[in-house]
Amino acid sequence: MMKNDIENIENPIGAVYDKRSRILILGTMPSPESRRRGFFYSHPSNRFWRALAEILEADVPQTNEEKREFVLENGIALWDVLKSCDIVGASDSSIRNAVPNDIPRLLAETGIKAVFTTGQTATKLYRRFFPYPNPEPIPLPSPSPANQGRWPLEALVGEYREILEYISEK
Repeated sequence: MMKNDIENIENPIGAVYDKRSRILILGTMPSPESRRRGFFYSHPSNRFWRALAEILEADVPQTNEEKREFVLENGIALWDVLKSCDIVGASDSSIRNAVPNDIPRLLAETGIKAVFTTGQTATKLYRRFFPYPNPEPIPLPSPSPANQGRWPLEALVGEYREILEYISEK
């Protein structure tokens, strides 16, 4: 398959959450590298885990299991807005035929009070598929390596600090 070929992708990564989850962080669709590695934000240049570790004053988790435990211990649920779509590589702007995950079900099963979206496309798609009465998304900058120029790590960490206000509530 060529790099510019459109593929129909079924999201292979299930939601990560439990009874401790207070917030939900949603990406759009896992990148090819995240799908290959089997967990969210797994491209080595993606800054999600570094930003989260910085605001939570913790070591950056390395393995999928460490990442899973890290978010759950901190009241964070992870998922993606989309269950499937047609996409070229990791290009959110190429997304067509988007099908959403069942986020309202996840919200109904948990104590999640706030939804954060990582990147403009995740925010736009969440608002399109899940209008009121679902929680209005709180947009965060994309931690993607493609966004490093506009959002250096220090600025990204500054924006991600908003999460702390919601996970400290019990």
